Amino acid sequence: MSKSWAGLTGETGQVGRAGLVGRLTGAALAAALLAGAATACGSNGAGADGAAAGRAGAPSTASPTPSATPEPFSALGYRGLKPGMTQEVALATGALEATPVSVLNGCTDLAYRGGPAPDPVRMATEEAVRARLADAEAKNEATKKEIAVFPTLPPKPSAKDFRTLADQLTAFQEKVKARDAAHDQLMKVFDELKAVRDARDLAFLTTGRAGFGLDGLRELVAPAGARTAEGIGAGSTVEELKAAYDVQGLQLGKDGKYSLWAGIGQVEQGWRYEFTVDTERVTGLALVNHDSYCS
Repeated sequence: MSKSWAGLTGETGQVGRAGLVGRLTGAALAAALLAGAATACGSNGAGADGAAAGRAGAPSTASPTPSATPEPFSALGYRGLKPGMTQEVALATGALEATPVSVLNGCTDLAYRGGPAPDPVRMATEEAVRARLADAEAKNEATKKEIAVFPTLPPKPSAKDFRTLADQLTAFQEKVKARDAAHDQLMKVFDELKAVRDARDLAFLTTGRAGFGLDGLRELVAPAGARTAEGIGAGSTVEELKAAYDVQGLQLGKDGKYSLWAGIGQVEQGWRYEFTVDTERVTGLALVNHDSYCS
């Protein structure tokens, strides 16, 4: 028992019962008066005693402000952008910058509002590869037509026909060589195209982009911080990715990306989620329709 309360109870023998009652009554009256004053001063919420009580840990009756739920990245739409949406309608949402950041393969890619500006060096490289690809494809088709018909002898051939056939076969062999060379060149340009495509994808892996082709929006790359409804996005572990989507048919492709169908109503249209990963973590998230073409 503390010294103050010991004095009041008369345990020291200096205070009698009557003194105890008088002191308790006076103390109670003073406490009541102080409580009433505090209530009067703090009734409008601005009193110093009320602020002190709040600092002392008095329970608050104010309702907490609910936190906003982040918009999930899904095939239903993201930032107003929806699968198949035309470029004009997409720009009207205000979610994208108007100036293209890539025109690879005839597709037009736009950055999200506030995203990276166009890189003229990378875009010039893309345009050069696009021109080489168009030339290589044209030569490949032309040489293919040259060997479409194999030389043959006419009915009842003469000695002259045999000599003519020999000349034709020699020429045909040269055409086959030209066709092989054209095909090899086309494959070489395809490799160049893959390299510039990979460079573009890496440039926008964390900032995101929207790609438009013949059928409208065909690819939507998520910006950093975007998550699916299951909470998967850049930074998630591969284990978390598998735990969320293995039961939905998650597959590992030859390109090293994980993918799965985007959901009911999107499967028939070819839409898939694609997750770019490194050894242990997801590094990128996209929604892609590989059945929709650029040109």
